[in-house]
Amino acid sequence: MRANSLALRLFLWATGWTIVILVITGIALSTLYRHAVERAFDRRLDVYLRTLVADVASPEEGSEKFPQSIGEPLFELPLSGWYWQVTRLDTKKPEVHSSRSLWDSGLPRLPNGDAASSADARQGYAKGPEDQNLRIVERNIDLGDDGRYLIAVAGDASEIDDETRSFDRVIGLTFGALTVALLLTTALQVRFGLMPLTRISQGLAAIRSGKAERLQGDFPVEIAPLARETNALLETNREIVERARTHVGNLAHALKTPLSVLVNEAASRGNDPLAHKVLEQADIMRDQVARQLERARLAARFTVMGAPIDVPPVVTALARTMEKLHRERDIAIAVDVPEHARFQGEEQDLEEMVGNLVDNACKWARSRVAIEVVAEKPPADGEKPRVRIIVDDDGPGLSPAEREQVALRGQRLDESKPGSGLGLSIVVELANLYGGVLTLGTAPIGGLRTELALPAG
Repeated sequence: MRANSLALRLFLWATGWTIVILVITGIALSTLYRHAVERAFDRRLDVYLRTLVADVASPEEGSEKFPQSIGEPLFELPLSGWYWQVTRLDTKKPEVHSSRSLWDSGLPRLPNGDAASSADARQGYAKGPEDQNLRIVERNIDLGDDGRYLIAVAGDASEIDDETRSFDRVIGLTFGALTVALLLTTALQVRFGLMPLTRISQGLAAIRSGKAERLQGDFPVEIAPLARETNALLETNREIVERARTHVGNLAHALKTPLSVLVNEAASRGNDPLAHKVLEQADIMRDQVARQLERARLAARFTVMGAPIDVPPVVTALARTMEKLHRERDIAIAVDVPEHARFQGEEQDLEEMVGNLVDNACKWARSRVAIEVVAEKPPADGEKPRVRIIVDDDGPGLSPAEREQVALRGQRLDESKPGSGLGLSIVVELANLYGGVLTLGTAPIGGLRTELALPAG
């Protein structure tokens, strides 16, 4: 999930920046193209403007000073969007001569168009007849005694807009296809780029499930150090656990012999109060030694969790064994276990936990013990599924206060029953190591209910 989440974030990040870059690039190209179209349009208008300036400044002999046509049919077509206009400015009332296409209308002036000193051509947009959007080029000329004139040529700006829109459609389709191609490429790069992390995640899951002891395979140069350090950490952890188990085991075994000597010496003193006290404390010390040995064994076994095992054979075998052990009391053990129930761990640990629960139930039952196994479905919130093992008996049961006491190590409510009082506490410790839990309650058949929840395979 983490790798997938990282892949999704990288993909979304790349997608966002790709779209932003392409949009900015598209806007820039569209703007540049429009400017290029405008320049080409202005050059076309400038040709007409120069022709008009030449005709006004040096008319051919015998011809009128203001031509009616400059060789472009559009200037003859009424309201065609192409117009020219010559305005004499040095008279009391400006004299206006224009193309036939203007009909009875006139061209608007651009800002600063009345500046007589400005001889440079000016370009801009303005509204013309019939609300047409016009691109206008105008120029002031001074002919001395022949007068001062404002000459303007206008063209239909819709040509510029049409050219720009056509370019925008082409570039939009091109960039759309490019975006799809880039996103597919990015998705493939992210997917294959994160595959080594997915392999590491799968390898760690295999280690946790007991199918492997270290990360295997070749990794890219960027990921190889992570794999090496992870393997080194796993190996160091194994060594630490093994050393701790060895030290505890050595200490516990070293104490066994002195304890045996004390017990033998005290037992030989008969009813001596001091000997009785020594025997009492020696029993406590023996329980502590047994506890430390058991903890060391559990820690060593849990360093690598076993592969999933089938629960039905284990429970069925334990039920038959317990019936034989308690044959003289004629205890009937009923077993209800689905075939697909599996436990994620070591078979020996499952046997010990279930064996302790069933043995305890048989000791206290009057005639019946029931074992039920429930294989839960995987929860929707992503947590691991569990297998629940429920053991009921028809004995006297326990009060809430007694349930809290009996789960403590070495606590026994009835000294007449055989055992050291370690059974349920061992079950609790083993269950905790696997992330499980043991709960005590009241059985429907009248006695104690013990429910063991463990990770399912």
